[in-house]
Amino acid sequence: MKSYLFDLNTWTAAIDEQLNMILPDWAATLIESVIVALIIITLYAVFAIALIYMERKVCGFFQCRLGPNRVGKWGLLQVFGDVFKMLTKEIIRMRNSDRLLHDFAPFLVVVASMLTFACLPWNKGGHIIDFNIGIFFFIAVSSIGVVGILLAGLSSNNKYSLIGAMRSGAQLISYEVSIGLTMLTMVAMTGTMQISEIVQQQYDNGWNIVRGHIPALFAFIIYMIAGNAECNRGPFDLPEGESELTAGYHTEYSGMHFGFYYLAEYLNLFITAGIAATLFLGGWAPLHIPGLEGFNIAMDYVPGAIWFVGKTFFVVFLLMWERWTFPRLRIDHILSLEWKYLMPLSLVNLLLMALLVVFGLGININ
Repeated sequence: MKSYLFDLNTWTAAIDEQLNMILPDWAATLIESVIVALIIITLYAVFAIALIYMERKVCGFFQCRLGPNRVGKWGLLQVFGDVFKMLTKEIIRMRNSDRLLHDFAPFLVVVASMLTFACLPWNKGGHIIDFNIGIFFFIAVSSIGVVGILLAGLSSNNKYSLIGAMRSGAQLISYEVSIGLTMLTMVAMTGTMQISEIVQQQYDNGWNIVRGHIPALFAFIIYMIAGNAECNRGPFDLPEGESELTAGYHTEYSGMHFGFYYLAEYLNLFITAGIAATLFLGGWAPLHIPGLEGFNIAMDYVPGAIWFVGKTFFVVFLLMWERWTFPRLRIDHILSLEWKYLMPLSLVNLLLMALLVVFGLGININ
């Protein structure tokens, strides 16, 4: 196993040791937990703002217009103005709605989003949650968000919200199958569910999308299609179809309750792209080309966090490209695409990857 220049394990171990020297174990653990929570919340807000601005500019580019350009230089302050407006807007209570569930639903969506956000491997030693069953944990906690969406539709006392929630629930539960199968394909290839170990293998042996041959490439394509559907984004944004459902399951939300859904949508986009970068593009692992040792050494001097964020935003751009290229699909077409095409292809692809690993056809997991 090769060593890496920017290993944060030494820093985190030193901080933990110093805190345990001057504080009781429980106090040191409490302080570390607060620090980690503040880091997650800060990154959550920063990347949400960056993605909203990027979405508007990319959308403008594909539609041959400028996007935001009035508020601040290049429209950079437009998102901050929208955030301030969202924070100061009144939360309106709907008559005959289920007050408890209606208020609880957006928090459930944000909590699910933050738990999955904490699974991302930002750098070697820079992961927050790193279980030996990390992929299984990610799939489990990401499924909590659909409960918040269903609760929003059921508790709003609005037929449009209910229809939007039912559409979203059917879509998310369906496409989770393909996402899970593509993740299992990469688990079969790497032989581990631990996210940090998956990235370390790619640092030692090359990115999975290259060394995994055709099955890894197919898995990446299927994941990109299912990922946009899992985020309720075009062309799979029928649960929020404005032409027939006003705003879908969050029609009756206002103020920061609506803001939570808005934040979660963009952070789920970042998380989907981050997992794609982790499983297929090496995560924090730099680009190495066999035989070019000088080039490889130079790439090692770029911090892993920069590699990870750069790869993630590259995948985000691909997902936005997908959204602003294809028209919105009908609900029956969306479900047919998953159950008739993507899921069978994912199963066949998983079988092909298993055969490659069993017979050792060019895949090295050591």
